Amino acid sequence: MPEYDIAIRGGLVATSFGAARCDIGIKDGRIAAIAERIGDAAQVIEADGLFVLPGGVDTHCHIEQPEANGTVHEDSFVTASASAFAGGTTSAVCFIPQFKGGGILERFADYKARGAKGMLDHAFHQIIADPTDAVINEEVPKVVAEGVRSLKVFLTYEPLHLNDAEFIKVLLAARRHGCLVTVHCENYDAIGWRTRALLEAGMTAPKYHAWSRPRVVEREATHRAIALAELVDQPIQVFHVSCEEAAEEIARAQARGLKVWGETCPQYVTLTAAHMDRPGFEGAKFMCSPAPRDTAEHARIWEMIRRGTLDVVSSDHCGFSYEGTQGKAQNGRDAVFRDIPNGIPGLAARLPIVFSEGVSKGRIGLEDFVKLTATNPARIMGLYPRKGVIQPGSDADIVLWDAAKKVTITNALMQHAIDYTPYEGLEVTGWPAMTIRRGEVVMRDGKVQAEPGSGRYLPRGPYDLVKPRGITPDGFVAP
Repeated sequence: MPEYDIAIRGGLVATSFGAARCDIGIKDGRIAAIAERIGDAAQVIEADGLFVLPGGVDTHCHIEQPEANGTVHEDSFVTASASAFAGGTTSAVCFIPQFKGGGILERFADYKARGAKGMLDHAFHQIIADPTDAVINEEVPKVVAEGVRSLKVFLTYEPLHLNDAEFIKVLLAARRHGCLVTVHCENYDAIGWRTRALLEAGMTAPKYHAWSRPRVVEREATHRAIALAELVDQPIQVFHVSCEEAAEEIARAQARGLKVWGETCPQYVTLTAAHMDRPGFEGAKFMCSPAPRDTAEHARIWEMIRRGTLDVVSSDHCGFSYEGTQGKAQNGRDAVFRDIPNGIPGLAARLPIVFSEGVSKGRIGLEDFVKLTATNPARIMGLYPRKGVIQPGSDADIVLWDAAKKVTITNALMQHAIDYTPYEGLEVTGWPAMTIRRGEVVMRDGKVQAEPGSGRYLPRGPYDLVKPRGITPDGFVAP
């Protein structure tokens, strides 16, 4: 009987701590051995000429997420899984909603059932949009016990935003229960004021979305979120950083020893506000928040990545089709920018764009790519070393990567349910040839072959990285 189920032979195996040409032996869905030569195996996969990378871990995905208005994000867990595998991602962390006036337990049960129908291994963030005493004191402990270890808060958006007092309430709950808090940092009142002023001036087109939320509102909210987290000694991750000004706030916090992490996304090194300045309604395809900035900002974001200030690149996959009653045009093609849904699809595009713009163009090294797209997100979310790394004992989530392959991105290649990609026509160098999830080949040469329902929920227990530092102003620790 063969010693291994699968042997991957002859590839350059890349991890966050180095790369070497070696073989990998897989047994029972896990990496059993890494050696110069792996012997007898039931299946042999030749990887000569390819990179062998950890499966991507995307820790910011809105998949099949119900909204308060009764709609549901168009990508189901089945279609999103296919898109993820097509792009080399094997695990995702997505969002359980909460609606104003409601609790979270019912939403948790519903969303967990949705996730079970897909093929991606998945964990959850719990959005807290209404931190009532009942939610904080009775329901949060129950979802934490079910393996949810991150609470998501919004400092903007109606009806999701929290004021400072509500934010502090969530920070304190997270500290008590050993959770990370992830934060969308933009100033709600400033955006509201500027939006009203723009609309009153007749500036209603999609391009004015960027005008409604300039860099300063992201910088201010990032500063405030960090200050309040420092006040109560609670680790946070700042999501989708779009500009150097916000990243500098994170860098200053990190220099003071705070547990603050920063994430960015491919749109902030490829798209610009000018993409929203297209004829008619077409600019809506590129609307997301924070808004893309300009080409000069791309270089500054890359520098913040190289410095380690921004150490995760997620997709922030939030797909609304261009056409249809649930998509960008749900309020009509003449809708003002305020009434156009925010968000762009990006699950499949994430790894190819980061590799091409980063590794292929010499901005970062191969080890950095692995850290940004797999190891760091897994570590920060408490999924490491099960996910995000190639080492004995870890899940056999592996991507065989053709570093020389040139591909022009099209919507068909994304394999999602959305009718467009904002990256249409972008040429990338580097593309996945095969994706393996827990020892099963789930994508080969662009053809997804996983079975619906084969994904696994990833409950997360306590982990040291998000423990409070034990340092507060004046040494006072609030209950």
